[in-house]
Amino acid sequence: MDLSTLIIYLDILLFVIVLGTALYLLVFAVAALVGKSESHPHTGNYNRMLVLIPAYKEDFVIESTVRSFLRQSYPSSQFDVVVIADHCKQDTVDRLSQYPITVLTPNFEESLKAKSLKYAMDCIAPRKYDIVVILDADNTVDASFLHVINDCYEAGSMAIQAHRVAKNRNTETALLDAIFEEINNTIFRTGHVRLGFSSALVGSGMAFDFEWFRQHVGSLITAGEDKELEVLLMKQRIFVDFLDDLYVYDEKTQKEKTFHRQRRRWMAAQFHTLFSNLPKLFPALVQRNYDLADKIIQWMLLPRIPMIGIILIMSVIMLFVDLTSAIKWWCMFLIVLGTFAMCVPDELVNEDFDKAIRRAPLMAVKMVLNVFRLRGLKNKFLHTEHTITMVDK
Repeated sequence: MDLSTLIIYLDILLFVIVLGTALYLLVFAVAALVGKSESHPHTGNYNRMLVLIPAYKEDFVIESTVRSFLRQSYPSSQFDVVVIADHCKQDTVDRLSQYPITVLTPNFEESLKAKSLKYAMDCIAPRKYDIVVILDADNTVDASFLHVINDCYEAGSMAIQAHRVAKNRNTETALLDAIFEEINNTIFRTGHVRLGFSSALVGSGMAFDFEWFRQHVGSLITAGEDKELEVLLMKQRIFVDFLDDLYVYDEKTQKEKTFHRQRRRWMAAQFHTLFSNLPKLFPALVQRNYDLADKIIQWMLLPRIPMIGIILIMSVIMLFVDLTSAIKWWCMFLIVLGTFAMCVPDELVNEDFDKAIRRAPLMAVKMVLNVFRLRGLKNKFLHTEHTITMVDK
């Protein structure tokens, strides 16, 4: 088999894979544009909540996050805040101890967010709560945050994902990070819920029935704890609700190197979760557990940024092999761009948008190369340094 024939076969294979991903994204992107978010009636019953904030080496941002969260309008007697200050400095711990919160200080040899969550639940399990809320150390929320979580829980939701949005867009990389997160919010959260499927979890801004979480947190063993939680929920047919209007303000990655490192960890977690759960796909379809089946199919999709990289690489290569094949790749590029354009909120399209988008193709090609550097990352926590303290809301 000569090189040109090999390239043609590779072209067909990659195009089929990309086409499947593109059509999946398009369907849920369109679904997100139909209808509106469901609101839940206010309730007079205030459930007891436990708020967990894992903070690995987050000395710079954790205190301001705590101060911000303590502004909640929810009755203070009905929620407790627990910061898991893993490898934080002693002066940080001392300052945190001045607030009406609980500070835990594990010192794991190999740190993982899942370990911090399990450690916290082991420490506070004897207390009685109804809901557990999980935030990241750089997250800030509005004062009504717990009220909305409580209303959704009272309406019957045992698993809830809030809408994570960018706290900062101060660099082109941060703006791109914000854009890609909103694309994921539209397709994997809003679009899914509108079609009756569970929302994807995103790692923070999550809330669960306390007893359910207490029973299952010990099962979390990788750096992809959100995906492990999804599997556990889907297997039990527990629907994950998405609160599109409930914002969690999250610091976006400012440096391109950190951006790529973060995506490498996410891809490693996705591939590990896929290969661990792929045998469950056919049984899920037979048992009509379409949420679980959809979740496994979702993990089979190409990650968005590497997909763009593949499209660009193949569209150039095929120009020198077969012009017709190159045209189909450019058409695919337009379809994917159109899908993504439907998902980007107007407020992200500003004077810096064009500059950020021009950087996307090169970053996409680099992400394709990152696929070959995933070994050993599923159990490794890659810390993202945060530097933005807080945006008052």
